[in-house]
Amino acid sequence: MKISKIAKIAAVAIAFGLVATTPVYAAGQSIQGSGASFPTPLIEACKAPFAAQSTAGNSYSYASSSSGTGQSNSDKSIGDFWMSDSPYTATTRRATLIHVPLVAAPIAVLYNFPTSTKKLQLSADTVAGIFAGTITMWNDPAIAADNNKTTSVTVYKKDRLGNPLKDANGKLVVLRTTSVTNHFTLPNQKIIVVYRSDSSGTTSNFTNYLYKSSPSIWTKANNKVFTSTFPGQINSAANLGRIVGAASSTGVSQLASKTPYSITYAEVNYAATYKLKIANLINPAGNTVSPDNTGVGAFLASATQDAAQGFLTYDFATKEPGAYPLGVVSYMLADTAYPNKDKAAAVKAIATFILSDACANTVGAKLGFSTMTGDLLKKAQAQVAKIG
Repeated sequence: MKISKIAKIAAVAIAFGLVATTPVYAAGQSIQGSGASFPTPLIEACKAPFAAQSTAGNSYSYASSSSGTGQSNSDKSIGDFWMSDSPYTATTRRATLIHVPLVAAPIAVLYNFPTSTKKLQLSADTVAGIFAGTITMWNDPAIAADNNKTTSVTVYKKDRLGNPLKDANGKLVVLRTTSVTNHFTLPNQKIIVVYRSDSSGTTSNFTNYLYKSSPSIWTKANNKVFTSTFPGQINSAANLGRIVGAASSTGVSQLASKTPYSITYAEVNYAATYKLKIANLINPAGNTVSPDNTGVGAFLASATQDAAQGFLTYDFATKEPGAYPLGVVSYMLADTAYPNKDKAAAVKAIATFILSDACANTVGAKLGFSTMTGDLLKKAQAQVAKIG
């Protein structure tokens, strides 16, 4: 049967009416991040859980490289969020960009002793001397002095996530302090120093620790490029072949794992992956501390936050007895004025999830990351709220 012209017009009109009155739902956002390698293991491990719980259908990908790349990409608006292990304060930074303290973890001093199972403990001056090239042998008197002495270990009252708890006055609650006497016969071997050759927030934080903790030895201010902050002539004859570079945390860890009697700096989780040992640090209180959740939490508790941009300033001179002085935060660089508000909401959701117990603790603890709680978590969440 033929349909009349009027019937056809009516059918078309009805169809358009149905389309016009049907609610339109925004498709899930595919968010792209890039930058620092330091937080990569956590960001990657939380990617699937985030997508699974996102009722909006959001997901993300992350291109791991370096803090320098993340900062550069943020200048050019390449992608949607960027990670940096150090504050980004360059004149090229967009005014609407803020720092969200997102991932907390220790930088570990990793070393390769093929035969010894004992754990090194190193003071700031000794670490600075090793990486500055003034301490060149493992049985140097400075290293021997650090490792043949009595130090203290502080035990805090902790929450279920391993973070030290504060009392009503804001002080960390110490349960006990014990003395430990260390004896270590050190190898008569040359030290091979492995540094990050790329622009790195890990390097910026590590050299900031050296500069602030041992300024008489590490005489140049921190920098994302190790060779620029090195306090001597890195290409001198004495250093050639003994102080060597590799790109990324993976690169330095791989090289150190293949090089007996080497030392480097990287995220703590790289130790297990590449069968490297982790040194304890002797902090300003004279205590020996390990790079764990408790030590990082005790150190970061003394940090102050920039009110405008959100980055933290660390107190390397803190006398908090259990503070691990190489605890750091990796920042999400996010915008307060995204052109696409659906993307803004998705970025905010990603930051919220990474800070949550489901990511930071359930996933992160197994990877060597620290869980933010208390005042530090509140500082991070206040920055997340500004994303828009």
